[in-house]
Amino acid sequence: MNWQTGPRKIDHLKLAATENVEYGDPLFNDVTLIHESAPETNLNDIETGVNFLGKKLKYPFMIVGMTGGIEEAKQINRDLAKVAENLGIGFGVGSQRAMLEKPEVWNTYYVRKEAPRTLVVGNIGLAQLDDYSIDKILQAVKKIDADALAVHMNPAQEAIQPEGDWNFKDKIAKIKPITGKLPVIAKETGAGVSREIAIKLRSSGVKAVDVGGYGGTNWVLIEAMRQGEPTPFVDWGIPTAASILEVAPIIPVIATGGIRTGLDAAKAMGLGASLVGIGLPTLRWYMAGGRENVEANLMRIIHEFKVAMFLTGSNNIRELRETNLVITGKLREWCLARGIDIMHFANRETGKAVF
Repeated sequence: MNWQTGPRKIDHLKLAATENVEYGDPLFNDVTLIHESAPETNLNDIETGVNFLGKKLKYPFMIVGMTGGIEEAKQINRDLAKVAENLGIGFGVGSQRAMLEKPEVWNTYYVRKEAPRTLVVGNIGLAQLDDYSIDKILQAVKKIDADALAVHMNPAQEAIQPEGDWNFKDKIAKIKPITGKLPVIAKETGAGVSREIAIKLRSSGVKAVDVGGYGGTNWVLIEAMRQGEPTPFVDWGIPTAASILEVAPIIPVIATGGIRTGLDAAKAMGLGASLVGIGLPTLRWYMAGGRENVEANLMRIIHEFKVAMFLTGSNNIRELRETNLVITGKLREWCLARGIDIMHFANRETGKAVF
C-alpha cells in the first residue's frame, strides 16, 4: 500500500487551522430552552458529572478526534489530552489509518500518559474495514491504550476525493465483529446520521453514535479547497440538531457539528444528547495560544453550559435532558416531515428527578 495518508493529513490540518471551513447551519437557533425565573437551584451546586462507556466524566464534554499520524500531531494530541484529563472530559484521536499503514507513527496517537484516567477513544474509518483484519484494528486500539473505538463514516468526503474510498457496500455488517471486543462509537464527520442508519448501527452492536452533523466543520469544503475545485456537496447533510432528534431515541448520542457555545451544548443535551463534542475550535485555540488557551476557552464554554442548566432549573444532567424546550423554524419543519413530536419537547413532565 502506498502511504498517502500522511501528506493528506498535513493538508487537512493546515486548511482546518487557517481557512474558513465552517459552513451551514446546525439549527441550534431553532431551539429555545424554557426559562425558569425561580430555578430552585444553586449554580454552585449543579452536578455536571456523567458516566459514559464505563468512564466517569466531570462534564459531558469531549475533545473529538482530529489528527494523528504525522509529527506535527504528536504534541497537539498530547497537549489536548492533558487538557481533557485536567477538566475531566473525554478525548479522541484522529484517524489511525496512518498508523495501520505505517506502524512506527503510533506514538503520534499515544496520549495515555497525559490522560491516565479519562476516556480515550481510538479512530478508524468505516471505509478501511475491508483493508485491515479485525485483529490488526484491535491491536492498533490496544497499542494506544484506548477505552473505545470510533469508526468514522465519511462517505461525502470520500466521494469527492480523487484518491477516496468509494466502496461502502456492506460496511455496517463489518463493524459487528469489533463490537464484541470493545465499545464502538459510530462517528459521522459533518453530514449527520439518520434514524434509519442509527437502527442498523444499534443492530450491529454499536454503543453510541457521534452524529457529526451538518453546520460545523465541513470536510467536503476542506477537500474542495485542497483540490482547488468547488462542489455543490458543501450543502449536503443533516443539520446537527435534526440528527440528534433522529438518533437519540435509538442509541446514545455524542453531539458534534457546530457546537460553539455552552448554550449550544445545553440545547444539544435537551434534544437528547448524552455527550457533546468539540473539535475545530480546540485546534484553533491551541494554535493561537497553546494548551492554556484551550483550557481557558473550554472552561468558558463549561461555565456557559452550567448557566444554561441554572436558568432551566436543572440540578443535574438528567434534569437538563428532560427540560422543556420549544422547536421552531427549519428544525420544526424537519420534525413535522419526519414525524418527530415537537409538542413532547415543549411539555415534558420533568419531575426534576435526582441524578
